[in-house]
Amino acid sequence: MTSVRQYGPALRVLVLFTLVLGLAYPLALTGVSQAVFHRQSNGSVLEVNGKEVGSSLLGQSFTDADGNPLKQWFQARPSAGGYDPLASGASNLGPNSADQAKAVAERRAAVAAFDGVAPADVAPDALTASGSGLDPHISPRYAQQQVARVAAARSLPVDEVRTLVSRHTQGRILGFLGEDRVNVLELNLALQDLSEGR
Repeated sequence: MTSVRQYGPALRVLVLFTLVLGLAYPLALTGVSQAVFHRQSNGSVLEVNGKEVGSSLLGQSFTDADGNPLKQWFQARPSAGGYDPLASGASNLGPNSADQAKAVAERRAAVAAFDGVAPADVAPDALTASGSGLDPHISPRYAQQQVARVAAARSLPVDEVRTLVSRHTQGRILGFLGEDRVNVLELNLALQDLSEGR
């Protein structure tokens, strides 16, 4: 009898909190997020002609079937996991790593040749992967570095492509957090619209 009196209230509180915090609260938050932040709560998925083309929160590659970068697209920063969300993560190679130094040197030469710039002018974010390997953003400097190549590949005026990059450059969050950035997928979708509108 004493056990029932002791455990009865505890069991009722457990059931109550399970219903409130395990069911009602998550359902309420889901409902509010769907109503107020519908796009964000569904992964910030971007669509073109009703077809999902990616999330503005995840980086992706713009390469051919063999993994070679395509000249007509802006390229994202390198990914240690090949832009696979299941393999998200950094390479864990530090600045004193010989493997990291070799990879950076190889990337510098490849990016410089691909973009037609001097190796010393290659933007730093073209050389190293982000911590997640899925960063959807590049620096405005790296985006501007690619303008001439993309414009030539698409037969577009350089000034138009440069203006497109400027329009898609996002400022710091709340005016002071982080750095200016360019979302590569959003920029490439705008670039596609510009090309098709000519």
